[in-house]
Order: sequence, then structure tokens, then C-alpha cells
Amino acid sequence: MRLSLLFSLAMVAVASGCSGDKAGPADAQPAASPAKEAAASSRRHDENSFAEPDRVRITDLALDLKLDFDQKQLAGTATYTLDWTDPKATQLVLDTRELTIQKVEGQADGTWAPLQFALADADPVFGSKLTIESPQRNPQVRVTYHTAPTASGLQWLEPSMTEGKQLPFMFSQSQAIHARSWVPLQDTPSVRFTYSATVNTRPDVMVLMSADNDPAAVRDGQYTFKMPQPIPSYLLAIAAGDLVFKPISGRSGVWAEPAMVDRATAEFADTEQMIVATEQLYGPYRWERYDMLVLPPSFPFGGMENPRLSFITPTVIVGDKSLVSLIAHELAHSWSGNLVTNASWKDIWLNEGFTTYVQGRITESLYGEEMANMERQIDQAGLKADLVGMSPANQALVLPPLGERDPDEALSEVAYVKGAWFLQFLEQRFGREVFDPFLRGWFDDHAFQSADSDQFIAYLKKNLLPKNPNAVREDELDAWLNQPGIPAFAPTAQSRTFSNVDTARIAWRGSAQLPNPQISSEWGTQAWVHFLEGMGATLKPEQLAQLDAAYKFSGTGNGEIAMRWYPLALRSGYLEARPAAGEFIERVGRRKLIMPIYEELVKTPDGLAFAQEVFERARPGYHPITTASVEAVLAKASAAAVPAAPPAPAPAEVPVQPQAEQPPQQ
Repeated sequence: MRLSLLFSLAMVAVASGCSGDKAGPADAQPAASPAKEAAASSRRHDENSFAEPDRVRITDLALDLKLDFDQKQLAGTATYTLDWTDPKATQLVLDTRELTIQKVEGQADGTWAPLQFALADADPVFGSKLTIESPQRNPQVRVTYHTAPTASGLQWLEPSMTEGKQLPFMFSQSQAIHARSWVPLQDTPSVRFTYSATVNTRPDVMVLMSADNDPAAVRDGQYTFKMPQPIPSYLLAIAAGDLVFKPISGRSGVWAEPAMVDRATAEFADTEQMIVATEQLYGPYRWERYDMLVLPPSFPFGGMENPRLSFITPTVIVGDKSLVSLIAHELAHSWSGNLVTNASWKDIWLNEGFTTYVQGRITESLYGEEMANMERQIDQAGLKADLVGMSPANQALVLPPLGERDPDEALSEVAYVKGAWFLQFLEQRFGREVFDPFLRGWFDDHAFQSADSDQFIAYLKKNLLPKNPNAVREDELDAWLNQPGIPAFAPTAQSRTFSNVDTARIAWRGSAQLPNPQISSEWGTQAWVHFLEGMGATLKPEQLAQLDAAYKFSGTGNGEIAMRWYPLALRSGYLEARPAAGEFIERVGRRKLIMPIYEELVKTPDGLAFAQEVFERARPGYHPITTASVEAVLAKASAAAVPAAPPAPAPAEVPVQPQAEQPPQQ
């Protein structure tokens, strides 16, 4: 999942994904694990799941579901093929959230028989533990269930909320622990399984999954899927709507609503070149097809790396390919994350840090070193800003157990940018001729497996450090992996373009003379982002008016610029930008782009009232994850805005009258 295309983000509070694209504050204090029965014996233990995969493990999942837009419900059966690894185990424990479990059956000797089960009370973060009694250790178990309309991992959109306005739309978001809201599962990245599915729905919509979607499929109301490569639960995905396909190459293309598909295909035209470039670096693409599904603007993230079918926000389609590093990021997950997966969410850097590093190499290969350096410099500056106020424990790559924290809330730029920065450091110290084969070896040797930080460190010490024993000291490794902050010896990215942008900004601040159009007309999104980020906390309203008149920032269709322009304008009292800011956050549901604007609006009473009005209009089109994020910000601001009640006046002193002794109260 792409936390941020350009990492200069505000921290986002969220009741649930991951999120700005980032989910939320990483500084909540850890508490006791929900899986209290399973002692954490290693970093592989996932305290965010009730499942007990060391006792019994799902190896295959077969779904048979009805997708009902009217009821906003998925209903049917999930059948599990099981590997009973503990000879004494007789229970299958699954994660659920808001699921109605109707019955459970076990298969033995070709027949199905009822099994006893118990659904525990709901934990506010982790949902309800489903315990299935299987005294015969059935090789297959089948659960009949249905979802709730409020499932955190599903969004149901009315036709009016789509591009075409004719048909409804539904899509899933399973990362980090939302898969359990639409399928009862061992919802932990340490468990990988193959899957198949049959989905029945109305015949006028197309259904897609993170599986073998057929570009030539026709709409008939019944769809079948297979995913032959084992995946973790958070990569289980489904979508349905008015979707058509347009190819980019023989193995890649775009699914989107008819009104969007041509624009998206043109924007993502370089995808096949990206695949080839990554294969040259890190080995073959092992998932057969790489397609992209462009979702409605309510999608709460930039992208989601569902295998074979990345989910993509339409906010990156700006007409000049300046934001397609997001495609590079989601594609890179096909090696780092999907192929080799973090075994638990406390090692998320093994997914996102590696992917951000690979993304940079793809960007450099296709668009040049300068473009890659601009994006790295923005990332690094954003991380440094984010570290201010973050607790030291959360600044390490190798995080302590998350306890009862929602893994969405524990995610921060550290995993993405510090993780990638660490790999850039290793590349610099050893040289690409040594580091590239090492990284490819990591992917090859751990393909279709889940790994933890201890495994990577051991692999590093065995396969890279001996290549040049003097290149990296033990204390330097420790500074990257276990210590807060960014090491003083970290190599920093430097962009030549940004030096010119800085010069132009400084000149304007001093003389009010805008940059020469011959210069600024060559600037892309990254340069404009850097131009705005260097303005400081506030400007004079007349300065903002000059910029707005020249560059039309208010009303921009570029979300990366909007998320920086509107907070700057609001902080500076340039109220002329507020209506356009309201239109933007009403139309777009991507958290990374809208949360900084909400957070700035709520700082004043009239801004808070404006934000509340906009949210009430926008709420029906927001994803539940986005809704929770905005509600948290509004609630906090509203509570702070209520003046404390004055203390009650002291009662007048009255003479104390003698009282008769009373019997004690029972």
C-alpha cells in the first residue's frame, strides 16, 4: 500500500488502512495482546490476530458468495483446507469482525457434519474470536456467514457516487486487519493460502478479485476466480461495478469505469516498461498478469497492492504522468510485500521500506536519476518533519510488539522512508554491483514466504556484510534498525532542480517578483510541491493572492499540490481559498490528501463549523476508514472548543443543627 506518493504528510488520527495514506499517530502506548493464549515466542508472533497458526494453518480457501447491493452484504460459505501441525490441536481459531456466523461444518470421509463453535464478544479493535471445535481434526471446515452493511473492509457506493452515475460500486480494503470483516480468516500475514471463489450478483456489473481476472470476461452475474500462488489475508480483494478493460501490453492493462478508462490507460502507459525494468533488477514477475483497477475518488489510499490487480486512486491521473511513481510503488510490491511478506505488522518495514526503495529504482530507470532524487528528497524531508514529536520507540525500524494497537494506527513514514533510506545506505556502502544481487537473492530465497526482521538481519550478515567486512559497522546497523531518528551518516538525496526552485522562491519572497515563466513552466508536480513546502508556516494574504492568480492553485486537480496549498492558505487567513478547499475534500476521499485540510480547518471556530458542514455532505461518499479519521479530528476539535463550565459558587455557610442518630444504610 502506498502510504504517500510524496512523503510530506501530517499525522492522521483514525479509528481504524492506512492513512493521509498513512493511518494515524504512531505513539499510542502498547497494551496487552488479544491473543492472550499464545505466548510471543519470536518476532513471527502476530499479536493483532486471535489465530493460532502454529497449531493449525489454512492452506487453501474456497469462497462461494452472493454479492447483494441492496442489502450491502456478502453472504455464503468459506471452506478451508487445513494443515493440523500440532498433533494435540482440536480447535480452529479464526478472526472475525461484525460477521454473522450461521453454521459451521466439518468434512471427514467425504461427508459434512455440524461442528460446535463459539463467537466471543467483540474487541473494539480486533473483532470477535471464532473458536471452532474439531475433535476429528477435519481436513476441511466450512463456515456459512454473512457480512454487516458496516463492514470496515467494504465500501458500498450508490450510483450517484460513481463516475458513470448509472450502476452501484463496491470494493474491499483488507489491509491491515479488515479482511476479517468480510471473510472469517486467520487474519495474519504469517499465514499464506491459495484461494478460489465463485461470486454471484446482478448481471449488469463486473466482478473482479485479486486473482486470475479474464480481460475478455463478459457480464453475466456469475464469476469464478483462482489464485494459485499463496497470499496472506490482507491481499484478499474484491470489487464490483460498471467496469471495462483496456490493455496496455500482453500482460497488463486497466480496469475502470467507461468514462475513466482511456485517461487511465494513457496515464499508466509505461507500466509494461516498469515491469521489464524491475525484472531486470530483481528477477521474473511471478504473478502472470499485472492489471490496475481505478477506483472511485472515495478510495481512502493512494494504492493497494492486491496481487494481479492493484487498486489505484484516480487522484494520480493528472494528465502528465507526474504521479505514476505510485504505480511503480504498487508494482514493486509484487516483489517486496506480496512475494516476500512481513510476518507481522511490527515488521511492516520489510514490506514498505523495501518497496519504496524498489520504487525509486524503477523511477530512476524510466524517468532518470533527477526525478528519483526529487522524490527521495521530498520523502526524506517529510520523514524528518514527522519525527518531531514522535516517541523514540516508534522511530525504530524494528518495532516492539504492537499489543492492542490497531496496526493501521501504528504505521508511519518510518517504515516507508527510513526503511528505504537504510537500503540506500547499504547500496552506497557496497555498490550496486554487489547490493542488487543481494536484494534479488532475498526475494528469490524467500519467495511466497512470510519473514521477520530477525530473518532479514541474519540473511544480511551471511550474504552481504562478508562481501566487504569493513563497509558497515555493527553500531551503524544498530542505529538504523533499533535506534530513533536518522543516523548522522545517512546519505541524503540532493536534487539540482530543487536548488533552482529554492532560488526562485527566495527571490519572490524578497522582491514579490514571480519566477520567470520560462523557468516555472518546466516545473512538474515535484517542483511545485517543493516550492510550496518551503514557504514556511504562513504568508501574507496578498502574497497568496498573487500566487493564486498566477498559478491557479485554488481549484487545482492535482491532489499533491492541493494538500499543501489549502492548509497554507487557511493558516495564513487567505479565506478566498476556503470554498475550493471545501469542494476538494467533499469530492475526494483519499485520506492523505484531505486530512491535512480538515486538521487546519478545525483550528478556528468558523473553520470547524465549515468542516462539519462539508463532512455531512461528504460522509455518504467516504470510505468507513476515512469517515473514522475525519470524525476523530472533528470530535477532538469540538471537545476543545467547548469552554469549561465555571466552578459552582461556594454555598453560604449555615449553622449546623444537631441531628438524631440514624441507623446505618444497608
